[in-house]
Amino acid sequence: MTRHFFIPLACALLLVAVVVPWVAHAAGAESGFDGVVSAIEQRYHVHATRIPFMALASFVAAGATRGGVGGVRVAEFDHFDKAADGDELNRMVEEKLGQGWQRMIRETSRHGKEQTLIFAHPDRRRMGLFILDLDGNELDVVQVSVDPGHLNQTIGKYEHRGRSEGASD
Repeated sequence: MTRHFFIPLACALLLVAVVVPWVAHAAGAESGFDGVVSAIEQRYHVHATRIPFMALASFVAAGATRGGVGGVRVAEFDHFDKAADGDELNRMVEEKLGQGWQRMIRETSRHGKEQTLIFAHPDRRRMGLFILDLDGNELDVVQVSVDPGHLNQTIGKYEHRGRSEGASD
């Protein structure tokens, strides 16, 4: 009798696991990288170009850096000729990225044609970075996951090399 009880329960849980994300997506409840890209597309009536084979490139980057970099996602908006209000763009990114993301850098040129937003999200032993860069008529959105310890170690190799070459005793 107990076995017959678990079959409908398992089916109901499976149905909920499939339907809830689908309904949330259909309702426009996207968040994170995809949420930011969708919000930009809808607000500014532009279409993002997703970089083909980015998952493969991300996999190769993770291998080449021995796990230092991974989870690379990129979207490009070419011919972005809309006037972008810096405050509105910042609010949109903060809203769609969600909790845990903290803005580290916000740079806006005098006339707003050049804007850069960089957000960070600590996640256990890794750090998520989200970069939005508007440069004239091109808007790039990038998200990447890095290992801060590995990154410091790699940077340290280059710092020491540069110092020893220029140092005199």
